[in-house]
Amino acid sequence: MARPETTRTDELHGTGENAAGLSPQLYNRDLAPTCAEGRTWKAYNIFTLWAVDVHSLGNYGFALGLFALGLGGWQILVSLGIGALLLFVLLTVAGYMGYRTGLPFPVMSRIAFGVRGAQLPAMVRGVVAIAWFGIQTYLATQVLTVMVLAVAPGALALEQVSFLGLSALGWICFVVLWVIQVGILLYGMNGIRRYEAFAGPIVLVTLAALAGWMLWQTGGDIALSVPEPLTGGAMWVQILAGASLWTAIYGTFVLNFCDFTRGSVSTTAVRRGSFWGILPNTLFFGVVVVVLAGGQLRIDGQVISSPSDVVNTIPNTALLLLASAALLILTVAVNLMANFVAPCYALSNLLPRHLDFRRAGIVSAVIGLVILPWNLYDNPVVIVYFLGVLGALLGPLFGIVMADYWLVRRGRIDVPALYTEDPQGAYHYGSGVNVRAVAVFVPSAAIAVAAGFVPAMEPIAPFSWFLGATIAAVLTVLVAPRGGDYRAVSGEHIAVPSAEH
Repeated sequence: MARPETTRTDELHGTGENAAGLSPQLYNRDLAPTCAEGRTWKAYNIFTLWAVDVHSLGNYGFALGLFALGLGGWQILVSLGIGALLLFVLLTVAGYMGYRTGLPFPVMSRIAFGVRGAQLPAMVRGVVAIAWFGIQTYLATQVLTVMVLAVAPGALALEQVSFLGLSALGWICFVVLWVIQVGILLYGMNGIRRYEAFAGPIVLVTLAALAGWMLWQTGGDIALSVPEPLTGGAMWVQILAGASLWTAIYGTFVLNFCDFTRGSVSTTAVRRGSFWGILPNTLFFGVVVVVLAGGQLRIDGQVISSPSDVVNTIPNTALLLLASAALLILTVAVNLMANFVAPCYALSNLLPRHLDFRRAGIVSAVIGLVILPWNLYDNPVVIVYFLGVLGALLGPLFGIVMADYWLVRRGRIDVPALYTEDPQGAYHYGSGVNVRAVAVFVPSAAIAVAAGFVPAMEPIAPFSWFLGATIAAVLTVLVAPRGGDYRAVSGEHIAVPSAEH
């Protein structure tokens, strides 16, 4: 569907609003809604997002930690299964919003927070993502470094020279991966869609092969638990805590899932892709965890912390390189979807006249480089308190955005009004900020942070994301104006083709 000439971005670079009422401070082609026709994200594309993200190395570290804490094979599967079911429900709710409106997350946030207040949730999500983009690129660098040394042992000399906390070889590998990811991003969301579709099968086959190799190594005899497993009430508390934490891990991605589903062809595609990518795939992930952890425990009595620990024991150099390459493909795929898309839209939303999706992506990548992420990763204070606190804010933000859309407005959105600075606009509120949403966010965020970091509240720390989200959702409904007349107005006349994102 062609866009009306009055909505062309180049006509919005002047002052004020154009004839269609679109403000250049709020609208560009990447922030615009997507046309209903011509969308390209099918169920398989949604599935491959989860095919790679569920199997991220960080997730394996988390699940293997459950094994180390005393959960056995079936308890881990139950814990992950409960978490996956909760996650599927949350993703369906969030994903439908993207399909129905065609909006990216920063613009979706304007509904609840106001056309200016939306900078708060967008930038919180963006800052977390940029930091983790750099950290995940650094973790991928470590895998690539191992591969280089396996092929060219002479490169070890480059490991002896360091600059700003990273070896010369590390710098070379980091920059190579940095350039590759930026290159994929320059093809826009369709470039990311194609990469995820390519990476998904490779990841699944590789992890299945790795589990098969471990079973062959042990003759099928694996340990199903540590020597002193949890039992009784302590076991069930850990199962439920694991389920909650598994959901909270995706607190970032659940929040901006609409960035992807705005390009989906139907709600069926969102639902089916999420179902197969989350539920069966998570159980497959759990089986791989049990096999790898139980197999290695049987071999040498050690509990591994990552699949890379198993990969590094492969005696054949060619197979080691293939497995390492698959883990590298996996890490890049996770980084693109979970940590690159969100800051692109967040920065574009901050400066829409100057930053489109691709330019914002380059800015995000540069920031992810100059923060020297290896130093962040090696600093527990930064990881636990800075990124941890920001992460705790995501639950309340999710609760506010979802409750406002589904419970208060019942899905009735005036899409064009999201792009106007007219003081009478539906989402202008007071000076562009909905103080009710901010008033809800402050106490719910404070409780979520306290639950996660105050020692006296340690028993409920694993449930802090749900606690913050629930409190925020309830308060959003309670403080909403009574008898509000919410209009549903299509944004199709200001939309752009999905293929252009």
